[in-house]
Amino acid sequence: MPRRQQIDSGPRNDRWVISYADFITLLFAFFVVMYAISSVNEEKYKHLTEALSGVFVGVDQGKKENQTSTDGSSNSGFGVFTGGKTTIDAPEITISRPDQKETDALKALREEMEVNFASLIDEGQIKVTGNDLWLSIELRSNYLFPSGGALPDAAADSLLDAIAQMLKGKQNPIHVEGFTDNQKISTDAFPSNWELSSARAAAVVRLLAYFGVEPERMAAVGYGEYQPAYSNRTREGQRLNRRVLIVVSRDEKVRRTVSSFGSQQVSADAVSTVFANPDKKEMPAIEQVETDGGDVLFRQAEPDASQQEER
Repeated sequence: MPRRQQIDSGPRNDRWVISYADFITLLFAFFVVMYAISSVNEEKYKHLTEALSGVFVGVDQGKKENQTSTDGSSNSGFGVFTGGKTTIDAPEITISRPDQKETDALKALREEMEVNFASLIDEGQIKVTGNDLWLSIELRSNYLFPSGGALPDAAADSLLDAIAQMLKGKQNPIHVEGFTDNQKISTDAFPSNWELSSARAAAVVRLLAYFGVEPERMAAVGYGEYQPAYSNRTREGQRLNRRVLIVVSRDEKVRRTVSSFGSQQVSADAVSTVFANPDKKEMPAIEQVETDGGDVLFRQAEPDASQQEER
């Protein structure tokens, strides 16, 4: 019986199909995973928006009740409007109108210091300034401390003692600001101007407390070389930038605001507008906008027509 002759069909050209099928399967799995990731979890989104609302509005979410009123607004910090646009109110930060007695007391203290330290003011060692919110006593560091040091000289004791006698017994908060020029310092005690300015401010606070000023009224802050009040391009400007400021605030709110920026960085004219327009409605700082694609954006709120007319 003759053998069946095997037919050689040649090389196969369809092996790529297997690799292509694997690639399509992986690509499909990739898009499934991406779709699952992009899907919005409504429960997590709700918690996120409530948390953001609590931060901006300043409301304790554990105590408030989510009640919706008839005009479409709710107590949860969100309004329900056509088009999906809601507004989150900014936290209300206000400084109350100055009591005339408090204002007169600051002015009287300023006048008292100008009289008592007239000679030092004429010499340029002290500068007394102020407004209805705070009083600032600027002292030259070269009069209080040796160069590159934070241990007060003997002259500082008598001066700070005199200042303390005028400050003690009152209720006004006090913070002491320390500043340096832009000359670098690097010692074991003061690796940078941050440490030097902070140490000098703390030394003044310590002496004021020693001479009778209530410690709970005071705080110390160092700004280093980064808030110059004069030009550092000249030796005279550098000398003037080496300074310590004793700032007497009207109340604790003013002290926190002024110390956050530095008393010489806050404009008295800008602050006075708070008192000139006490009933002015402020626009919300942040608004939440839902786009046509379903995304949520947070942006600075735009004034409405009534606010534009007021301006």
